[in-house]
Amino acid sequence: MDRRPAVIAYDIADARVRRAALRILREWRLDGQRSVHECLINAQEAAELFVQLGETLDPATDRLLLAWLNTRRPALARGRGRIAYTVVRLWDLR
Repeated sequence: MDRRPAVIAYDIADARVRRAALRILREWRLDGQRSVHECLINAQEAAELFVQLGETLDPATDRLLLAWLNTRRPALARGRGRIAYTVVRLWDLR
């Protein structure tokens, strides 16, 4: 199964749970900052990642989002950012 670029973002209320989620995501991610992480994963790996994070998060207070990126479409940027095309074909907005 081919790996695809994805963005995973979370909003976690408890700092201890947030640190645990960050430890899990550091094993999977290519890059990220704070609560948004860029990963190169396939559907099975995404399911496994959701299981790992689901065991940590509290559904009553925490939120989790995975969005698959489409590298065939042009990236749109606003403001003073620039678009850099990286080696692994992911869009990097800076």
